[in-house]
Parts: sequence; structure tokens; C-alpha cells
Amino acid sequence: MSDNESEQPLALELATILQVLRDGRIELQGLLPWSSNYTFLVEVHADDPSELVLGAVYKPQRGENPLWDFPQGTLYKREAAAFMISHALGWHLVPPTVTRQGPHGVGSVQLLIHADYEQHFFTLKEGHQRDFQRMALFDIVINNADRKGGHVLVDDDQRIWAIDHGICFHDEYKLRTVIWDWVGEDIPAEDLADLKQLAQDLEPDSSLTQALNAMLYPREIKAMRQRLSRLISNAKFPASYGQRSIPWPPV
Repeated sequence: MSDNESEQPLALELATILQVLRDGRIELQGLLPWSSNYTFLVEVHADDPSELVLGAVYKPQRGENPLWDFPQGTLYKREAAAFMISHALGWHLVPPTVTRQGPHGVGSVQLLIHADYEQHFFTLKEGHQRDFQRMALFDIVINNADRKGGHVLVDDDQRIWAIDHGICFHDEYKLRTVIWDWVGEDIPAEDLADLKQLAQDLEPDSSLTQALNAMLYPREIKAMRQRLSRLISNAKFPASYGQRSIPWPPV
């Protein structure tokens, strides 16, 4: 990574980050190891005199391995849809993410989070309970089928981030997560208010729904509205009712 990239703070305007991710020139830096799909570390160079350079993670559609239960070639769109929901909630759990053309075709491009990769949910949960309460609720809304402990990052400012949302938003129950710490407890009032606002933002003719229509199937958006409605109505952290409630491996 260049010196410019290493100095990019998340205090940058979100609109600026998204514009650079969407329109900047992508330079491949290398293939990231241990990913189930082809995932590349890249630099994205602003197409303007600012010379802004952002580190990012690029997941091309053509690098997605087929899954039996998710439509082929849709995982990169789900990454972007997860960012949209996180942003709409105001919780900002998911790093800024866009879909665009890249060196290996269309895919998702997500802002790189500089993190301590030795840390994960199980080492972080005691000091970040409010963050993880919100992450648990977020995963229920998006029906996350793969919230491993390692899909949680902590950056240099001790901010918690959620990554890897390619297998989310299925219209059938798929929730698999390591975050089950608050089952049966009341959802905090502040979070419940945010969920209610999201429900309004997901009305069929809303701008958020129109944006999601380019990423998800109508049945998946409808199922998300139903999950959200149940969550708000019960106002408690639910228990699992699936046969596989924890992903493997858990980290």
C-alpha cells in the first residue's frame, strides 16, 4: 500500500469515499489468501487532482464459487446491499461498499479496514457489547448465514466493523452466527427506534428499496421486511429456530 493510502482516515466524508471507490482507477495489489472466493487487495486512485488513494477489497463476480442455496453470481451484490442496510440504520457497521467494473469484471469494492487481524469476536466481545448487540440485530435483519468470529474487525481507533456479507438476504431462514449472547433480552430502546425507522425506509416505493432492487430479488426484500416486522413486534433478541445456528468454523 502507498503512503497516501495508509494515511486515509475514516473521517473522510462518506460521499468522497464512495465516489472514489465507485469511479477511481483500480490497481491490483495481490490476491488475498484463505478466502473461499477470489478476493483481491487493491488501491483505488481518485480521478481528480486530490491524488487521494484508498485501500480496498475487490470481490469480482467471476471469482464466486457456486453455492447450492444462493443464486450464482449474486454474492457481490449482497455485499453492497449489506452496506446499504447498515448505513440506513445509522450503525455504520459495514465499511463503505460499492459495485462496479474492475480489472476482473464487475464486483464489489469495499474500503479496506486497517485492523488487528489477531482479534475477533471472542477476544473483543467483553469490551464492545453495545457494538455486538447491534451486530446481532443487523445479522437478523439481513439473515446472515455466516457470521464467524473472524468476520469482525477492530481498527486502530478501537471501532468495530463487520465484513463478509456475500451470503445474506436469503428469503428462507439461514441465520448462522456466533453472536447469541442476548437471547430473550429486551432490545435497547435506541436500537428499536432505529429498526422502526428502517422499516419505514424499506417501504416499497422508497429510495432505499429502489436501490436494493438492483441488488436483491423482490422476494428477498419482502422477507427482510417480514423479519424486521417480527423483530420490532417482539422487541427481544430472538433464539435460533434453525438446525444449524453457528457457522463452522466459528472463527
